Amino acid sequence: MKEYVHKHITSELQQNTKTDIIFILSAIVLNLIILAVNSGFASNKNNPDSSLLIMFLFVGLLILLNLVVIFGLLKGKQTRSKLIKGLMEMYADEDVARYYDVSLLSNYNTRYNLFMMVVVLTGIIAIVVPFVML
Repeated sequence: MKEYVHKHITSELQQNTKTDIIFILSAIVLNLIILAVNSGFASNKNNPDSSLLIMFLFVGLLILLNLVVIFGLLKGKQTRSKLIKGLMEMYADEDVARYYDVSLLSNYNTRYNLFMMVVVLTGIIAIVVPFVML
């Protein structure tokens, strides 16, 4: 039974990683697309009022998308931590815990924080640059 639980936890960790990758890549790509679109609107001198309105709509969309991604990454971080803690308990029960370095937990947390920082920074750039171009 423990082998089944171990296999299930490790597959959950793999799924968690795939989901996090999708969140991160989606956020970065969408931030860059919104940066390009808003930069195009910022350079449009023919109808500045409607361009500004559209830019603010895209900024709102960007903020909502980034909040969803950050929330998803925070949940992924919590899930990973809980799954690994479960593995650590299982390893302790089997007397193999010494083969897993517990400091990896803080490394995972740092990595998640860096991912979130990348998402936030690309979002900030996507907001600021087009408005500077006005």
